Amino acid sequence: MSTAILTGTPVPGSPLEGDLRSLGFDVRTAPDAAAAVGLLAAVPPADRVALVDQRFVGHLHALRLALTDPRFPAAAVTGALTARPEARAALSVALATVTNGTAADRTDATADAAVRNGGTGLATEPGEPATRTASAELPLADRVGAALDADGTAVQHPELGSLVAAVPDGPAAREEALAAVAAVDDEAVRLRSAVKARDGFFTTFCISPYSRYLARWCARRGLTPNQVTTASLLTALVAAGCAATGTRGGYVAAGLLLLFSFVLDCTDGQLARYSLQYSTMGAWLDATFDRAKEYAYYAGLALGAARGGDDVWALALAAMVLQSVRHFVDFSFNEANADSTAATVNGKAVVGTPTTALSSRLDSVGWTVWVRRMIVLPIGERWAMIAVLTALTTPRIVFYALLAGCAFAACYTTAGRVLRSVTRKAVRTDRAAQALADLADTGPLAELVARAVRRPVRALPGVLPLLVALAGGAAAVGVAAFGPLDSPLLILGALVYVLTSGIAVAHRMGGPLDWLVPPVFRATEYGFLLVLAARADVPGALPAAFGLVAAVAYHHYDTVYRIRGGAGAPPRGLVRALGGHEGRTLLVAVLAALTTAESGLAPELTVIAVLVAVIALAESIRFWVSSGAPAVHDEGETA
Repeated sequence: MSTAILTGTPVPGSPLEGDLRSLGFDVRTAPDAAAAVGLLAAVPPADRVALVDQRFVGHLHALRLALTDPRFPAAAVTGALTARPEARAALSVALATVTNGTAADRTDATADAAVRNGGTGLATEPGEPATRTASAELPLADRVGAALDADGTAVQHPELGSLVAAVPDGPAAREEALAAVAAVDDEAVRLRSAVKARDGFFTTFCISPYSRYLARWCARRGLTPNQVTTASLLTALVAAGCAATGTRGGYVAAGLLLLFSFVLDCTDGQLARYSLQYSTMGAWLDATFDRAKEYAYYAGLALGAARGGDDVWALALAAMVLQSVRHFVDFSFNEANADSTAATVNGKAVVGTPTTALSSRLDSVGWTVWVRRMIVLPIGERWAMIAVLTALTTPRIVFYALLAGCAFAACYTTAGRVLRSVTRKAVRTDRAAQALADLADTGPLAELVARAVRRPVRALPGVLPLLVALAGGAAAVGVAAFGPLDSPLLILGALVYVLTSGIAVAHRMGGPLDWLVPPVFRATEYGFLLVLAARADVPGALPAAFGLVAAVAYHHYDTVYRIRGGAGAPPRGLVRALGGHEGRTLLVAVLAALTTAESGLAPELTVIAVLVAVIALAESIRFWVSSGAPAVHDEGETA
């Protein structure tokens, strides 16, 4: 439930009460601050509550942004303040403080908070300072918001742009504010803001110009972003089924349906921004379903090719491995640098690198921005390429193009991030180091090694643990690629990987290149399975390996989404139950070495895939359904 408390003197003819009711608020009126205290105390603690000045003049969407966004405990624009249940206690204290007059001497702090983001909400001439008003003259909502800020409760102030939010003092000022409201199309601004600010070329120019209207159509019919996300998944699964027919008509239908699935994928995010329906579950579904759609489509292409006598399962698995590892390069780099601070020399911050300077110069030229966004093959360009090639060519050509494009994009982005990391002097926080440790997915075997060697490893040069991880991964994959599969040598290679993995995570992961350690682990585990299944040359081995990599990748992506959503990593019990990356690699090596050519490797990989999928998915669903994680919105892949 949501309750809005209107404060101050009523304004005849004001549509404010109707606007608040249209936003889902039960409206109550308090003529003064003392009455507002009593009304606030009567509102159930589990309800959202808003304080709004009766003189408020502004766009409905300005109120919507301030009062209905579920991501922030407290938010405000001039004349309006809201608090979710987690901030209700602080709101009560702040309102009591303002009412009792104990905050009357906070003139500067209160006025600064009140004029933030444009002060009155009306446009000023360039360079003209926002008008500062004494705290006693400010609307009650603004004074309470300033008191909340001063007492340590962060109050979100949404960017209004051309939208108006004002509390005019007097008839002339009110007429001016009403004229400013009339001069801006509220709905046009709302529709534009529904589109993600930074996106790929294909999405920006070929999808968003019309998908935003589809998002509005959905909103007006009461559809939720989660329903649209589910429709996108179902459409992609039907597309995968069409591709699996192996016919030209099936391939054409698959390409068209994949494009429509992407339109819906854009629409769900735009619907969330348009209607401010952000949720923890929605962010998880949006991110998870993107992976499920793409990998299911790869499997559909492989099945369709097999119907035509062409076995491309190795290519399908390689595409999934490459795309997943590439994502982990993005995730790890971003987590390592999300809250890093510039290093200092002689008390001065060391900022900027040649790489970032070059990047800034390139971004100053319009066309280079779009070229750079396109060559990293974001999801829009990637799905468009897959859809068109599916309709016009064969699955083998689709995978060749996909592997070539993703390999180039991975080299481009990874090289740039490595250059930034080695040239930028930065201090990474303990939070970033812990996030990298969580992304590593270290199991009980590597944990034992890490505890045994922690003291000597801490004395090693910063880049050496990464080189050890690379050497161990190369040893495991190399033995799988070139050694005998039915030999203890395969197990030995996996044991070397267990040892080197423990060494790599035994130190604090705060070095400039430590963000590469989790992607190295992903590349090793997935690559080991790919090479082993391809070399086994038995029916069903590659599809089984595809299923196992998909199940493990789900667990790894889920870890990322928990960290990005501020919910922390999965419980250690889950990671240990799944064996960690090194434990699963060793298990597969042992099974492969003990498996005869007659029995094949497929049944063993299938059993492991099912176990991993059931355990990881059950825990993931339990967590996301019951967690108290803050509402977020996943913006998808970076362009």
